[in-house]
Amino acid sequence: MKQLILFVFLLIGVCFMSAEDKYNKLTDLEKYVIEQKGTERPFTGIYNDFDEEGVYKCKKCGEQLFQSGDKFHSGCGWPSFDDAIPGKVKEQIDADGRTEILCANCGAHLGHVFPGEGFTDKNLRHCVNSVSLQFEPVKAKYEKAYFAGGCFWGVEYHFRKLDGVISTTVGFMGGDLKNPGYYDVVRGDTGHAETAEIVYDPSKINYEELAKLFFEIHDPTQINRQGPDIGVQYRSAIFYTSQEQKETARKLVKILEDKGYDVATKIELANKFYPAEDYHQDYYEKKGNKPYCHVYAKRFD
Repeated sequence: MKQLILFVFLLIGVCFMSAEDKYNKLTDLEKYVIEQKGTERPFTGIYNDFDEEGVYKCKKCGEQLFQSGDKFHSGCGWPSFDDAIPGKVKEQIDADGRTEILCANCGAHLGHVFPGEGFTDKNLRHCVNSVSLQFEPVKAKYEKAYFAGGCFWGVEYHFRKLDGVISTTVGFMGGDLKNPGYYDVVRGDTGHAETAEIVYDPSKINYEELAKLFFEIHDPTQINRQGPDIGVQYRSAIFYTSQEQKETARKLVKILEDKGYDVATKIELANKFYPAEDYHQDYYEKKGNKPYCHVYAKRFD
């Protein structure tokens, strides 16, 4: 009976809970943007120039709205996403005739959505106020590996097929220039190498398996080239993120050297990884082609 009475009181409390009690407490600026449909000043939000992996939640109710993988730099001064988590963001036409976006759960004002600008393949930009969001970093369930072995299209092509690989991104690593683009790196004077970032589940595949594949999908004896692609940006390199990765890479190089291979692969500490332009991502999958200079050749027993 006591449990029943307690349940009834709790139920009554929930029914009479105020909106202020149900939702997170907001600052004056957050109230202005979220409840009064205002806009924060451009380039002032904490998530405008922010690249960590995780999920963006509604600042008012905590509902998950956007994934970090859908975030991109548009240069507009506000966080930009080319997609939202399905069913979490609703749209309506505002007083200015623009398409407003709101949290589907609590109605919090997020910003506006703009189609047809051509920033990404999805051709959509959710322009969101930072103060409308709360970032939650991804749990360290997955790990990353970085491999450079000629044109990054071919490297990515082979890693995408592995069970346990969660995602792949091609880009640049190992140089000094900040925020390089493809046409910066292709000059060969930035120090960057065309690199594939591999996000993998260590419970399904380990780093040594990834590194072995790396050595078997390109020729690790070639210096600053891979097939017809010539230049320091096409060098063979493993960028390690931990001492364990470094030791594994060295062990595999020693095995190959004992087999008679004159390995040219550099083993370097990973630094800032810069994703390449969208048209480079998943290149062979988009084109329906296969790599021209990355052919699998078994080198380990």
